[in-house]
Amino acid sequence: MSMTEWRWRKTLFALVGAAGLGLAGAGPSRAVQPDEILADPALEARARGISAELRCLVCQNQSIDDSNAPLARDLRLLVRERLKANDTDQQVRDYIVERYGDFVLLKPPMNAETLLLWLTPILVLMGAVWLVRRSALGRVPDAKVETVDAPLSAQERARLEKLLKSDEA
Repeated sequence: MSMTEWRWRKTLFALVGAAGLGLAGAGPSRAVQPDEILADPALEARARGISAELRCLVCQNQSIDDSNAPLARDLRLLVRERLKANDTDQQVRDYIVERYGDFVLLKPPMNAETLLLWLTPILVLMGAVWLVRRSALGRVPDAKVETVDAPLSAQERARLEKLLKSDEA
């Protein structure tokens, strides 16, 4: 086995291994503690559904259902409290949003306050396209050498013959 082939196999094994580890950890990792779980399975399912839609204000990239942060635990308990008080799912969400703002929602609504949040990916993409286009149009193409089909002068012909004879020698 050649060295190049060995390197390719080694790289392939490393990639497959990394993908396998990534998939192994990709399962749902719930941070809900046993003492938080409601006795009523229907209420617990509702609480989990609401918790999956709310952002952890500490982690910011996880739902409160997935986060181990103390604030996420407090929010999970608050959701369960509101559900035990017979609030609807929407009333619970509204209560949390009223206290923490639209940022607490993993999928915030489109309004004047969140417009920049929704438009940022589009603006970044447009800026990238503009930069690529600007750099591509700003380039000066390689200078093309134009050939002229004019006959050689007597002086040029003599020099060419001299060069060709020196190459043959």
